[in-house]
Amino acid sequence: MRLKKKKNFDTFHSFSFAEREAACSVTILRAPSAVHIMALRFEILGRFNRARAAQLTLPHFVCQTPLFMPVGTQGTIKGLTNNQLEDIGCQIILGNTYHLALRPTAELIDELGGLHNFMNWPRALLTDSGGFQMVSLLHLADITEKGVTFQSPVDGKPMLLTPEESIKIQNKIGADIIMALDDVVRTTITGPRIEEAMYRTLRWIDRCIAAHEKPNDQNLFGIVQGGLDPALRDICVRGLVDRNLPGYAIGGLAGGEDKDSFWRVVAQCTAALPEDKPRYVMGVGYPLDIVVCSALGADMYDCVYPTRTARFGTALVPEGVLKLKHKVMEDDVRPIDPTCSCMVCKNYTRSYIHCLVTKDAMGSQLLSYHNLAYMMRLSKDLHMSIIEGRFPEYVCGFLQKQFPKGNVPEWVCNAMEVAGIDISSCCAPFS
Repeated sequence: MRLKKKKNFDTFHSFSFAEREAACSVTILRAPSAVHIMALRFEILGRFNRARAAQLTLPHFVCQTPLFMPVGTQGTIKGLTNNQLEDIGCQIILGNTYHLALRPTAELIDELGGLHNFMNWPRALLTDSGGFQMVSLLHLADITEKGVTFQSPVDGKPMLLTPEESIKIQNKIGADIIMALDDVVRTTITGPRIEEAMYRTLRWIDRCIAAHEKPNDQNLFGIVQGGLDPALRDICVRGLVDRNLPGYAIGGLAGGEDKDSFWRVVAQCTAALPEDKPRYVMGVGYPLDIVVCSALGADMYDCVYPTRTARFGTALVPEGVLKLKHKVMEDDVRPIDPTCSCMVCKNYTRSYIHCLVTKDAMGSQLLSYHNLAYMMRLSKDLHMSIIEGRFPEYVCGFLQKQFPKGNVPEWVCNAMEVAGIDISSCCAPFS
């Protein structure tokens, strides 16, 4: 039987916005800070205005930022082995708390020594909180102050995910970075639901902190919510920073909002979050978005896009994307990207992969390998260009390849102006 969604708004929603903010500052912002030893070290190695290149030391790996994390929902990146992921320079894999708790279960993972041992991955892991399923499985979820009740897509049984239970599951899974359970709402939603979700996220962070039993081994990141409302985002940032968490994520984006709103939220949050902590923009995987967000001061990203688009026969290249299913690829004997040194580009032609993506699963595997290799190279290039003092030149070169006619989107130009990067040489005048 399908669960019905409830309209469970907090009692203080009958007060004015100013009254709610004042109440929040008393009841939430004065809560004790998270006092524990952080299991990470974040050292900024170079910067250009807002952009920074850093070394992020985690229990299982020393990472270089900016970095992209491929999504391995249930402990695997579809079609790739862990050795292949190491070969292309993958530093952190993201796992999904909700799905891992269903199968194979957190208890089994814990019994077998944690997710690192279970999947034989020696480098870093990050697990999300399960909160995103409030959006992706909304028709199966009932959200209340206590937590989120899901109707299991496996057996139809209800599953209550509270902040405490989310942290308990993630403690058993054992990732280097774990995410607080937040109240997630798509940015296309407006009205009091956005405000309700932001305040609930702040209340839930204290429950997550209290439930976290392994602060010396796992790093709990808070998630900034507030939709597209600058005032709500500011309140949420202040509340989370007050907790002195190991790192912070910017959540609720990449959900259908316009690009101008997207970059402005990122710019606002990165400007307000601590300089000495990593900043993670959740759900972002388009190369252009990663370059823009890095220029604005973000450090970490994740998305299914590189592997999902590979399964549809699309390759990531410096010029944008290459559709390998198109008939024009049938007799093209060039590699996917002549400038790429990955195993796929060294050994296979576009023609061969065209045959595979229309008939054989190996085609999506090869494209997944190439696409993730592209993302790892993008991350490394961003890092090195900042370290070597040539970040503006790198950004301009990236944009010139993506937009050879100079038609760089206006939102990108506006974002780069805020980031202090002159891209006039690669932009045509707007009509």
